[in-house]
Amino acid sequence: MATPLMRDDRGYELQFASNHLGHFQLTAQLWEPLKKSRNARVVALSSRGHARCGVDLNDPNFNKRAYDKRAAYGQSKSANSLFAVELDKRGQKHGIRAFAVHPGGIVTDLVRYMTDEELSAFDIYRENGVPKVPDVATGWSTTTTGVPERFKTVEEGAATTICAAVSPQLHGKGGVYCEDCDIAQLVPADSALNSGVRTWAVDEAAAEALWILSEKLTSVAIRATA
Repeated sequence: MATPLMRDDRGYELQFASNHLGHFQLTAQLWEPLKKSRNARVVALSSRGHARCGVDLNDPNFNKRAYDKRAAYGQSKSANSLFAVELDKRGQKHGIRAFAVHPGGIVTDLVRYMTDEELSAFDIYRENGVPKVPDVATGWSTTTTGVPERFKTVEEGAATTICAAVSPQLHGKGGVYCEDCDIAQLVPADSALNSGVRTWAVDEAAAEALWILSEKLTSVAIRATA
């Protein structure tokens, strides 16, 4: 998250490569076992960071545009959501459903690339190199919209992922973005809310286009018709 510009061995921007392309490749390699189960769920860990921007399908690796570490993270998290949309579409006939999840704001080492100044805007500080808030159970962060949001514990953060994986309430559903153990509300791009999913992260046309691009970039394909 929010790394300086780094690239993998293929030359792909690291946040996009790690957060999206790696998950795409793994799922492609697990496609046959997923199909054989006839009742599988794939959960992609997205983030409220998706609200920063969608996926630039013309330049996802920042080869032409100026690099912005926050935009790169936001793009990768929108990609996670779009991946779930298209995977669900392609997998339904095989009993495979897919979900994107926002776990909530959780203080972990994910923030290791952020400066102390950047962390202070979220009321996070470092103690002996470890990120902390005054009280992780009651601490509050000021998000990019300026609206306070309570940090979650790691256990609370895991709850929505587990819900998406096993909850009977989601039976027959898929291709949706979840938060707080429920399906998130669709909100407009300029929404000041700290909840909800932006339209670009669940757009079906963008999801299909990203899928095709991901196949090209990774040289792997999921043959949903097989």
